[in-house]
Amino acid sequence: MKTKITLLFTLLFIGLNLGFAQQDEECMTKLSIFHEYVKAKNYDAAYEPWMDVRKKCPKFNNAIYVDGEKILEHKIDNSTGEEKEAFVNDLIKLWQERGEHFASKTPKGEYAAQACQLLYDNKYIMHKSTEELYACFDEAYQLDKATFTNPKSLYTYFSLMVDLYDAKKKTASELFNKYDDVVEKVEDEVKNYSENLNQLIEKEEAGTALSKKESQYKRQYESYLKAYDQISDGIDKKLGDRANCENLIPLYEKDFEENKTNSLWLQRAAGKMSEKECTDDPLFFKLVNAYHELSPSANSAYYLGILKDKEGKSNEAIEFYKQAISLETDNFKKSKLNNRIGLKLKSKGSYGQARTFFREAIRLNPSNGRPYLSIAAMYAASANDCGDTTFNKRAVYWLAADEAKKAARVDPTLSSAAGQSVANYLAKAPQKSEIFSCGCSGQVINIGCWIGASVTVPQI
Repeated sequence: MKTKITLLFTLLFIGLNLGFAQQDEECMTKLSIFHEYVKAKNYDAAYEPWMDVRKKCPKFNNAIYVDGEKILEHKIDNSTGEEKEAFVNDLIKLWQERGEHFASKTPKGEYAAQACQLLYDNKYIMHKSTEELYACFDEAYQLDKATFTNPKSLYTYFSLMVDLYDAKKKTASELFNKYDDVVEKVEDEVKNYSENLNQLIEKEEAGTALSKKESQYKRQYESYLKAYDQISDGIDKKLGDRANCENLIPLYEKDFEENKTNSLWLQRAAGKMSEKECTDDPLFFKLVNAYHELSPSANSAYYLGILKDKEGKSNEAIEFYKQAISLETDNFKKSKLNNRIGLKLKSKGSYGQARTFFREAIRLNPSNGRPYLSIAAMYAASANDCGDTTFNKRAVYWLAADEAKKAARVDPTLSSAAGQSVANYLAKAPQKSEIFSCGCSGQVINIGCWIGASVTVPQI
């Protein structure tokens, strides 16, 4: 009897394995078929064999979900009405299935945000309200902030908040808090890609050619940085005048007592008032001092420097700015601080001091070209003061153009602006006919005053 039972279980086991083997063979065949169709972009032909594999062998291969996304996107783009709605819902379902069967390859925040973006892009067909869409993005953000990184989705998320605020369905406090959340998230991503790009730039600057893979990574990092730069501008434009001093001051004044021991709230409030040039109001002084007393930091020291500048105490302001830099341990943030201080000094005409901070900003974050453009602008503004002849004064524009070229070389977000600056400076520099007339081609000109640099006259 025992032998018969054992034989029965053995036959059942073999039968099950044969069934699975036959199923696997069928799924492998159809997977190969639909994958070849997808490679050829024949998505309609791929649909049926793909659906068979998706239903029979959902755990068989991640290609079911990678190729399936392309197939359904094609279906969405080429359908209308109820049919399109069904395909949108099916793509969202596909991403959920991918998360169930290939969780390690399906970051939660990324795919939840993709689903919300798909609903937003098709909101009229999907009959989704602004409230529903915002709730979708907010849930995705709270679910897994670390992988909610898509630039377009971050912009959409904030844009929906602004729309709800305008419709009086969100408060000013909620709007400004969400602005800070999204801007800080964008800055985190910019920091990440900048640091990766910096390593490759430093390698190139040292004269070492990048490998093929490194060149691909460089293009990828530059692409993301461009995208984040664009949405940063878009987010600020979307916020617009909603965050002006007229709105900020009464809001922060009202909430101060409740939040005077909340360092994050104090930091954000002081930062927003600084950013929007509301620093003349006594509330800024109150915020900064409360923040510095509660949590001395690079930011609080920087804001104290602003206060000293307002009082006309430039030397004390510089000391606070230097203290801010010494308190900051993160090189990316330290670079931003140096650049901000450089801009303040530049606006006051303290060009020599400003250049020192700009140079340090570049050293700490080589892929940021903005300090180069600032130095170029200071050189150009000093052309009449830093040359002993008309020719030598105009030669300063060659120095300015060289700085702008550096910005274009290292910073993908500035290629257009830097190119325009280069053209502008070169148009103001001595032209070929003037170089020919002076017979100074190839000569070195020493530029005096605060610039203290030399420039070689181009060969003609």
